[in-house]
Amino acid sequence: MFIKIERQLSKSQCAGQRVTISEYSQRTIDLWNRYLKCLEDKKLFEDPEFPVTNASLFYKKPPPGRVEWKRPREITGEPHLFVDGISSDDLNQGALGNCWFVAACSCLALKPDLWHKVIPHWKEQEWDSKQPDNYAGIFHFRFWVFGEWLDVVVDDRLPTINDELIYCHSKANNEFWSALLEKAYAKLSGCYESLDGGNTGDAVVDFSGAVAEAINLEAEAFYKDENKMSSLFEDLLRVYDRGGIISCSIKASPTEREARMACGLMKGHAYSVTAVKKVRLGHGLVAYFQNETIPLIRMRNPWGKVEWNGPWSDSSAEWEKVGSKERGNLGITVKDDGEFWMAFTDWCKYFTEADVCRLINTSLLSTEKTWHEVVHFGSWTKDTDPLKNRSGGCMNHKQTFLQNPQYLFDVTKEIDEVLISLQQKDMKIHKSIGQGENLTIGFAIFKVELNRKYRMHDLITQTNVQTSTYINSRTVFMRVKLPKGRYVIIPTTFQPQILGDFMLRLYSGEDSGCRELTGDKPSVRCWTVFTGYPQVVTQLYIHGAEGLENQDSTGGADPYVIVSCEGSSIRSTVKADTLEPVFDTRAIFYRKKPTKPITVEVWNSNAVKDQFMGQVVLTGSAKDSTNPQRLNLRKSGRAMADEMPGSITLRIVTTTELTGM
Repeated sequence: MFIKIERQLSKSQCAGQRVTISEYSQRTIDLWNRYLKCLEDKKLFEDPEFPVTNASLFYKKPPPGRVEWKRPREITGEPHLFVDGISSDDLNQGALGNCWFVAACSCLALKPDLWHKVIPHWKEQEWDSKQPDNYAGIFHFRFWVFGEWLDVVVDDRLPTINDELIYCHSKANNEFWSALLEKAYAKLSGCYESLDGGNTGDAVVDFSGAVAEAINLEAEAFYKDENKMSSLFEDLLRVYDRGGIISCSIKASPTEREARMACGLMKGHAYSVTAVKKVRLGHGLVAYFQNETIPLIRMRNPWGKVEWNGPWSDSSAEWEKVGSKERGNLGITVKDDGEFWMAFTDWCKYFTEADVCRLINTSLLSTEKTWHEVVHFGSWTKDTDPLKNRSGGCMNHKQTFLQNPQYLFDVTKEIDEVLISLQQKDMKIHKSIGQGENLTIGFAIFKVELNRKYRMHDLITQTNVQTSTYINSRTVFMRVKLPKGRYVIIPTTFQPQILGDFMLRLYSGEDSGCRELTGDKPSVRCWTVFTGYPQVVTQLYIHGAEGLENQDSTGGADPYVIVSCEGSSIRSTVKADTLEPVFDTRAIFYRKKPTKPITVEVWNSNAVKDQFMGQVVLTGSAKDSTNPQRLNLRKSGRAMADEMPGSITLRIVTTTELTGM
């Protein structure tokens, strides 16, 4: 039973009464009424939507033995959801190849704010030996699925072979939170076998709603560049300290999956990062005054055993460099429990991939950086009409690339960091019918005209400032610093005519006004007959200026450009202290009066009063040259024929086809 709940119900709210309040969804009411019916009939809940059949276990590869579904009380005499709290050390991987999921659970266990969301009302779901009649064998979990929290309810019957749990289980044989959580996730995914092979970052996102970034440690070769490696460590340290979740793995060929290396690490195996620290070296006061540190990272093998055996492993000589107090603070243990430390340099060298899941702070009441978030849901759809088609493929397909969804946003600071996450729907549930593969997706970012309001139909002077990786992963992520201006993101599949749904999330330091571009050209209104309708569309690109006149005592100027047409205008940013500014500014005008010229003015920014530095007047005819031009600046008004110092470089393109740009 999957249920979307806006407000949670607790057992205490529902005990002893039928729930009929309209503010709760009907399925929520059905759930709690079913729970109460189980209590009244003194029967344990049996989930009809995830029955104890082979279909819930597998679609192709059966478990290694005869399976019996048992309730926790049939496995142990004193079952609990948690034994001595929740810990990343609780879990062990079972017969499934889902180390990625177990690694994500280990990370989840370290974050109380997160697991309280995933396992809501956990105290009320716990077995109560004093009130056994309140137990109905029903458990409730929550997962963040494609932009919203989804509630999943399961019964407590778990698959066993020879009285032992087959899949994920806790070290304590009477603790069941991990096995029940895995069952709920298997239900969400169709069956247990659908969890065989996956991505830790995806599971973490499902537990938290975080933004996942995949880092290719092998390609970046951080360990070969001290500055790059130091920057990465500081970034991971910030992510971890702010509640983010990190995992890593070593890529493997199909025959190398979970093969143990000489250093103790395993290929094709997911590890959860359980700490990122700068560890102080030295003993006593010497350590305090020298303040020498080394970057270390701690990981956990979801098997609960088999560890790294190199420098900084459990019993390595390197720990003698660290004082006893510091070792105590780090919780160093010498036992094969699957958890171990590594020097960050070795981590960068041996691991090939990392998933960094950031919990983005969007709260206005925070001492940390606050991000502005915009979320859009869209689809790649097919249509024979090019203006309606939304499945044009990547930039390799020039004829159809712009036939994709387009999203416009503004950068209002001089330079702002922007985080972009493109996520497609999870495909695991379709594995049983052979359709569980992700689409190959990515996106491109273009710097466009400052006044663009309609979809792009041709790439003329717009600049492709960034293109993401195209990969068949659930999420594609990018961090990029962009200068002030207007931009368009185009999310695409790699090949055209591929259908699918996606979620686009954009985070920026200031409000970006991100919105989808849906119109192709100005609409015809009832008053258009009186006000007129555009006859042509003109795109103008101002590259820069040269040889401008000095405007201050230091022999410089702070120029900017204004482009005006039919009563509307755009203004570039000010270029400080230069006589040869690069404006890199674009404008687009839908012109009702094609004979009315376009004016480009250069001004000097001044605290008291801005000074006019010259202008050019353009006819903007569809017959004019579309090649780049260098034009001399002239005076304004009646002295327009007189030249002023300097020239401006630009390109202007006009067409009578309003969907031509």
